[in-house]
Amino acid sequence: MHIPDGILPAPVAVGGYAITGLATWYSLRKISQRKDPTQDIPKAALMTAAFFVASSVSIPVPPASIHFILNGLVGVVLGYYAFPALIVGLFLQAVMIGHGGLTTLGVNAAMVGIPALLAYHLFQLRYRLVRSPNARWVLGLFGFLAGAIGVGLAAATLYVVVITNIPSGFDVATERAAITGLTLAHLPLMVIEGVFTAMLVIFLWRVKPNLLEPQR
Repeated sequence: MHIPDGILPAPVAVGGYAITGLATWYSLRKISQRKDPTQDIPKAALMTAAFFVASSVSIPVPPASIHFILNGLVGVVLGYYAFPALIVGLFLQAVMIGHGGLTTLGVNAAMVGIPALLAYHLFQLRYRLVRSPNARWVLGLFGFLAGAIGVGLAAATLYVVVITNIPSGFDVATERAAITGLTLAHLPLMVIEGVFTAMLVIFLWRVKPNLLEPQR
């Protein structure tokens, strides 16, 4: 789920930075409206570290390899802190271990961060749709959907961005087949991350529910 340098044309890379800049501004604006904007910074640092480690480990899924993303979980736990936290994690991965790139950092951040924000809003939507929003089965269901949708939207965005910007000189048919295979390889990951997010959400609500309720 990292697009490296040299794959995307300059206008797309610039557009990615523009979208990421707008999403970052919006997230920071929402954070600044809280009673204590600094209260969740330690939690954000912890989740950034978890994202960095989890998405740095590749898992072979023939004919490709995938890695955990956890952007849905980061969104559920951090709320609007998720987007800046994921930017920091992606930047550190690019400069420290060569995952992704600096020219594509904007695209990668938007690809992973926007689904994280949507996952957060989906998880909070249970308060409007269900009479017992914190019942165990409700937490599990909405946690699963948030984790799975976070990965699914990121994978779909990756597919669209890369397949519409295949560099000239490449075998288009071969590249499309490879990109399609990589995208389909994320289907089992959607289920895995959905189940993991659901289990963790239920556990956190039982032992420390305030972790799932970002400060208003």
